[in-house]
Amino acid sequence: MDESLLKQCTLCPRECRVNRLEGQLGFCRADGQVEIARAALHHWEEPCLSGEKGSGTIFFSHCTLGCVFCQNYEISTMGKGKVISIERLADICLELQAKGAHNINFVTPTHYSIQIIEAIKLARTKGLHLPIVYNTSGYEKVETLKRLEGYVDIYLPDFKYFKSSYGKKYSRAAHYGDYAKAAIGEMVRQVGTACFNEAGMMVKGVIVRHLMLPGLLFDSKHIVEYLYNTYKDQVYISLMNQYTPLKHVAKYPELNRPLSPKHYDYMVEYALAIGIENGFIQEGETNKESFIPPFNEEGVEPFSSN
Repeated sequence: MDESLLKQCTLCPRECRVNRLEGQLGFCRADGQVEIARAALHHWEEPCLSGEKGSGTIFFSHCTLGCVFCQNYEISTMGKGKVISIERLADICLELQAKGAHNINFVTPTHYSIQIIEAIKLARTKGLHLPIVYNTSGYEKVETLKRLEGYVDIYLPDFKYFKSSYGKKYSRAAHYGDYAKAAIGEMVRQVGTACFNEAGMMVKGVIVRHLMLPGLLFDSKHIVEYLYNTYKDQVYISLMNQYTPLKHVAKYPELNRPLSPKHYDYMVEYALAIGIENGFIQEGETNKESFIPPFNEEGVEPFSSN
């Protein structure tokens, strides 16, 4: 592992340049040790990822983006989780494979990308053969993504905001849109057009997620337009209505309410009208806390030197 990348960390666009190996903390609040909050089969991803048996999701603690409305606030902002070794991370991948997972799904992985590469290498020597999913906020540096080439099969980025003022206000990331555009371009370059196996499960490709937020209908429209005009059917677009206003968003009244069903229906109709065929939508009541997984450290063992 190239530890120099953690001694002056610039893995994400914030480029904090802290020495994480000596316990210095940047924006994400992660030091040099890997922390995870849950490792389990997850059935609420896109159908081509969850399938019947579930996606083997590994939820990492901390986050490089820090959205004020984060649905995973417990782990992204509060830092809930346990420290594990790279060896343990590799073994967790193999355990999820043994449980029947369709893939290994690294959730919010950017700040641990260097350690994840080492864990994938080790797990593959021990028999890991599942596709690797990189499930990210979209706030990425192309340089960091290039290091992942050959290790990641499926990229699952968010595209949260098009307008810079929204990125600045809600994620303290004024240039979010620029980074997301460049990141998605690099992801497509690496893995190309989506491929599926005989069972309809994705084995390679890019799915771009957009979680619609209350009052940001036109921003959502710009994102969908950009993705389709740029990539056509080369990427899948997942339009999500599961926004849930949790208690920590109360100081933002405009976000402290559910998404309008009419706005979501409008975006679905608009996507179809401009020609989008490769996509996913959500039906029913998904904007409930019951759809947020319990971060109860399932499948996680604390690091031990014994």
